[in-house]
Amino acid sequence: MPTETEDLIPTRETLLSRLRDLEDQTSWREFFETYWKLIFNVVRKAGFSEAAAQDIVQETFVTISRHMPEFRFQPAMGSFKTWLLQITRSRIIDALRRKHSKQGDQYVRREEPLSTSLLESVSDEGGPLDAIWDAEWHAHLLDTALEYVKRHADARQFQIFYLHVVKNVSALQVACRLGVKLPEVYFAKYKISARVKKEIKRLESNPP
Repeated sequence: MPTETEDLIPTRETLLSRLRDLEDQTSWREFFETYWKLIFNVVRKAGFSEAAAQDIVQETFVTISRHMPEFRFQPAMGSFKTWLLQITRSRIIDALRRKHSKQGDQYVRREEPLSTSLLESVSDEGGPLDAIWDAEWHAHLLDTALEYVKRHADARQFQIFYLHVVKNVSALQVACRLGVKLPEVYFAKYKISARVKKEIKRLESNPP
């Protein structure tokens, strides 16, 4: 029986192990639903259209599936976060190179010259793509923590917290809208915020 901490961690070694079975549709669906939005948001912020981003997401998961039968996760060799970024980066570079052919030291699209700065910025570790990835990863952890707390906390308290903290509705407006007393709003904010912070800390201390 998994502990609450194990249930919370978005990428568990057990899940990665199950993915080696390409016929395990349940595990692959769980994996896809956990990470597709992260990859999609990163690709969109890298400058791709929605349709192109969807294609890159699909190609990223196809690449992962090809590697999985022989995959053995070794935390000492680097985090899953870094590994997933490397695959996503490769698929972004492939997409850029498909759109442009190289002539000399420049990539050109048909007859339209294109600076290589975009390819270089995507390729360079520690560059803009890494910053986008880190920001989206932290947002991903927050969303994961919120979803976990939502499933396990008092529904009324979470609703109050969500309106006040996430949607930035004033405490007085929340109290009026939900028919609760003002101290209840502040208590819900305190209690749920503490639980969310705790779950994020658990995620960060158990890096996937």
